[in-house]
Amino acid sequence: MKLRLNNTRKLFLFGALVALFSMSACKKDNNVPADNTINGIVSATSDFSTLNAAVKKAGLSATLSSDGPFTVFAPNNAAFTASGITPAVLGSLTSDQAKNILLYHTIAAKIMAADVPAGPNAPVDAANGDKVYVTKNSSGVFINGIKVIDAEVKASNGVIHVIGNVLMPPSGNIVEMAQANPNLSFLVAAVVTANLQGALSGAGPLTVFAPTNDAFKAAGFPTIASIQAADPAVLTSILTYHVIGARVFSSDLTDGAQVATLNGEKVTIGLSSGATVKGMSNTSASNITATNMVATNGVIHVIDQVLLP
Repeated sequence: MKLRLNNTRKLFLFGALVALFSMSACKKDNNVPADNTINGIVSATSDFSTLNAAVKKAGLSATLSSDGPFTVFAPNNAAFTASGITPAVLGSLTSDQAKNILLYHTIAAKIMAADVPAGPNAPVDAANGDKVYVTKNSSGVFINGIKVIDAEVKASNGVIHVIGNVLMPPSGNIVEMAQANPNLSFLVAAVVTANLQGALSGAGPLTVFAPTNDAFKAAGFPTIASIQAADPAVLTSILTYHVIGARVFSSDLTDGAQVATLNGEKVTIGLSSGATVKGMSNTSASNITATNMVATNGVIHVIDQVLLP
């Protein structure tokens, strides 16, 4: 009887130990840490769903899961929408195109917000071989003029800084990028007629306020032929009034500032009701309708009026 009682106790103790071990194992399984790499965070965050699709399209999942370290300036879903990169547009890109864009958002080092150079617009090598331009000031951290809206999402292989716009790598110099934009064909004709294509293709850096075709039409140039028939000296005076001899992103603009142009005269910046720029002889300010288009030798901002010195 005593032997049976001992065996029973042993069986009870063994069963309790088995149950305790099972509970401990389950508890451990439930607390296995999630993938905290940059790729893991992007794939698990709903507001990065478009970025995650781009990462997969570019074949960069393994890279952003590797040791790194990396810094990724990560556009959220709203940033892709604001930049016109819809799922359909993303689907139309080749893998190499998507890869080039995403690597332009990536730096092969861990850069915390405190380590961002004050700049302004300090050049930093991106992982695609191009340069991005970073600034840290009292208003925050900026890359290519785009503000970081959520800094230092820490990952096991680096850090993520969330931005509100997609960064597009330069596709050429200022003239080449204007030539590729059908809405700037009148501007290109004016540059050629004034024989300024060499100057605007040089090393720079330069900033160009680029009037659209409609802006030229409203200024009295209804056709490209009318631009080609204009006095080159007059066009030179007008065009150089649209150029600043420095790299100036939207984040560098100050409300009410008067900025010197290559023409020798100044334009006035307005920020109180949207970004504007006004020429001395203009009756109203021109809206800056698109900003921070990075070229290899500077930056382009699109405007809806021709500036008159």
